[in-house]
Amino acid sequence: MRTKNMFLLILALTMVTGLLSATWAAETDKNDTEALAKASQNPVASLISVPFENNTTFNNGTEDSVVDILNIKPVIPMSFGENWNLINRTIVPVIYQEERFPDEGNRFGLGDITYQGFFSPKKPGKIVWGMGPQLGLPTGMDRLTSNQWTLGPTAVALMMPGHWVAGVLVSNVWDFGGGYDPSEDVNFFSFQYFINYNMKGGWYLTTAPTITANWEADDSGDKWTVPFGGGVGRVFKIGKQPLNLKVSGYYNVEKPQYASDWNLQTQLTFMFPK
Repeated sequence: MRTKNMFLLILALTMVTGLLSATWAAETDKNDTEALAKASQNPVASLISVPFENNTTFNNGTEDSVVDILNIKPVIPMSFGENWNLINRTIVPVIYQEERFPDEGNRFGLGDITYQGFFSPKKPGKIVWGMGPQLGLPTGMDRLTSNQWTLGPTAVALMMPGHWVAGVLVSNVWDFGGGYDPSEDVNFFSFQYFINYNMKGGWYLTTAPTITANWEADDSGDKWTVPFGGGVGRVFKIGKQPLNLKVSGYYNVEKPQYASDWNLQTQLTFMFPK
């Protein structure tokens, strides 16, 4: 019952925010809207933002349970010398996990926090890029953590021709120190391609699935997760505050045996342009 209520709340907030966007969209200048949309779709833009990304996944485990993950992802750019920016992104997951297997019980709490740092040229060419470290901290609660410190490289590259924003974001991390319990080794790969087409009135179409590989999986059939799907979003203002609302759905065409089939993603981003 609790999960159903959470799911209904997510849908209600999405609908209400959509109605608000339609009401206040007239306050936003068209050129400013598209510029903000492109900046919000660029992982290494010099733009302070705070995305709240909620992922609701279905059919987890043998109990076909629902798992809900709210990722709070503040992005803070910093000037690094005359020619470089350092884009700091932190991902803080808050997780509600229904019982996936018999006698496992429900779980609610903080997951493992991730930091990403992208060094990016202040004056990029046609291809915008950034690269740097990704650090994982074993901050998660019982059964919501890998119990491992992880570290590896991450990089992003994109182009923004016309109304399009398209690129890739890739990383691979390995464990370098265990937490408080015996921990499994970590060797985890992530590849996200993102394609956005920006339209009038702040609207845009989007697809941004994240393909992952767990190289430590015992069964080769459990290594890959490959989602496919997309959604729609809109940049608008409430008063002087720019916001970006996006709703997407993804189906896993390849996944580990007990992983989710579907993911409903709702993201609301607060933007703070200079």
